[in-house]
Amino acid sequence: MRRRQILASLLLAAACGATPALAREAKKEEKAPPTYFALDPINAVVLRRDGRRGVMTIEAGIQAKDPVLMTRAQASTPRLRAAFAQVLMVYAAGLRGGVAPDMDHVGRELQKACDQVLGKPGARVLMGSALLS
Repeated sequence: MRRRQILASLLLAAACGATPALAREAKKEEKAPPTYFALDPINAVVLRRDGRRGVMTIEAGIQAKDPVLMTRAQASTPRLRAAFAQVLMVYAAGLRGGVAPDMDHVGRELQKACDQVLGKPGARVLMGSALLS
């Protein structure tokens, strides 16, 4: 019984000693503002080689080192998604069936739309994946 009390007090002392260090670590993590956030996948209808409809899906995110621009980008998420969907739908409508999409062109157009929505350059559009089915 005595051993259990000693062990419990040692464990309690160790836990109390570790708490300030954990609190300092948490404060360090809170100070760093976020520099990236992901958008929900964006879809557009495409025509396949056989004439049936398919779907083009792009996963993208926004990276901004400037905290003010990052706050503006996060607040403008619905407008960014709408602009990106418009760019993707226009591109997919002009895509011939069976032709591979030019993702470099799509990325440049998404970046232009991002700069236009945010009002100035500085935020980067990062594309995670693109799926054509």
